[in-house]
Amino acid sequence: MKSMPFIDKLKHWAVDHGGRTALIVGGQRLTYSELLQAAESQAAEAHSVSTSGARGVSVIDRPSSAELVVDFCAALFLGHTSMILDASWPAALRAKLTQAAQSWSSVQDPAVQPFLLGLSSGTSGLPKAFVRTTESWRVSFVRSAKYFELGPDSVTLTPGPLAASMNLYALGESIHAGSTLVALPRFSPDAALDAMEVHGVTRLVLVPTVLELMAARGMATGRDGGQLRSIVCAGSALPERTLTLARKWAPHARIQQYYGAAELGFVAASTVEPSAVEPSGARAVGTAFPGVDISIRDNDGCEMAAGEQGHICVRSPYVCSGYAWGDDGLAFGEQATSWYTVRDQGHVDQNGVLHVSGRASEMIVTAGANVYPHAVEEGLAAAAGAACTIVVAGVMDGLRGQRVAAGIFNPTGPDAIDLAALRLAAAQLPAQQRPGSYYFLSDLPLIGSGKTSRAMLGQWISEGDARAQRLH
Repeated sequence: MKSMPFIDKLKHWAVDHGGRTALIVGGQRLTYSELLQAAESQAAEAHSVSTSGARGVSVIDRPSSAELVVDFCAALFLGHTSMILDASWPAALRAKLTQAAQSWSSVQDPAVQPFLLGLSSGTSGLPKAFVRTTESWRVSFVRSAKYFELGPDSVTLTPGPLAASMNLYALGESIHAGSTLVALPRFSPDAALDAMEVHGVTRLVLVPTVLELMAARGMATGRDGGQLRSIVCAGSALPERTLTLARKWAPHARIQQYYGAAELGFVAASTVEPSAVEPSGARAVGTAFPGVDISIRDNDGCEMAAGEQGHICVRSPYVCSGYAWGDDGLAFGEQATSWYTVRDQGHVDQNGVLHVSGRASEMIVTAGANVYPHAVEEGLAAAAGAACTIVVAGVMDGLRGQRVAAGIFNPTGPDAIDLAALRLAAAQLPAQQRPGSYYFLSDLPLIGSGKTSRAMLGQWISEGDARAQRLH
């Protein structure tokens, strides 16, 4: 059996520096030797009670914990395909996913069995499951560890749930590099800041919303990020206010952002050094990640010129192998000559820099015009102020199909929102982009990974959820 991703490295580091901490989750701590021993022991026990010895699927249904990591490593030792469920999802959904995984596994050829069924949100209620091979992660580890300068002395905090693809990858990447990963049983800005202080965290891997929450809370409570050497942020582009706040909070950290997708892996990235002078205004994502080719293509798969908007397509060794189930034909479609896309929209400028507009599924179609929420959010950001987070979504409208609605999150309350300033800023946008309604958000609409969900905001507004209160 071919060695599964990072298991060979786990064995190596267990011998080379077995007493070094591999994993910390809350009050749980495992050294490399302990993690290897626990995973091997669990795998041996499972193999001994197996009646067929067949390689199948291991569904891991636990909250973020050391036990989850041991389960994952043990499944890799057994040669199983792992599927890790988000413990916050409803029990009925987790049961449906378990059944789907078992049905899929029953018809698979063990000779070509993948190591992971990753879960990605789709247009239906059941998340899509993509198939990932060992080699796609192995080559990605080598490139990402070099690009992000991850080494054995790094202590990485990933504050989101380990079930999320980005955080699960960070786990494997950390073991590959022989470093230490810190995770949280449950996220809160205070819990993340406490973990940074207690465990000597030198590196963060997170999304922009979580970075802003941590930096703002750290500044407010006098807990700066001066110890941080690296911040790795996943997203379409770091908002200027988030970048400014993060640099003030963690003045010694190199801030690297990247755009990617669970199915595609890394696509584009850029770096802001601590001493760099950043221009004002909206920032792009960056140039192609090492090993990646980027092409902007239309619906027919034809390449578009620099500056023209279309589907962001990639060729790289990091892409997954398609879907086990849930492929609606709108994501990861193969374009001509093996270009792949998840239908994110954007353009590449004359300098080869990628600009991401958003998911095609998030596009608002109002009175026949296409509106990208990200463009509206950028247009309102300055008027909203540094304390506010803008989330724009489409809401069903009988006359126009959809209408543009803007949600504003401000932790100090609705009275701190300058609605007149927002409307003035909106007046400078093209007519179709101007929100027809504004809502105070008592909470941010976040999914389990910590990413902002525009679909969730639209649902709150449509259902009259108290977390979205109309501003007049």
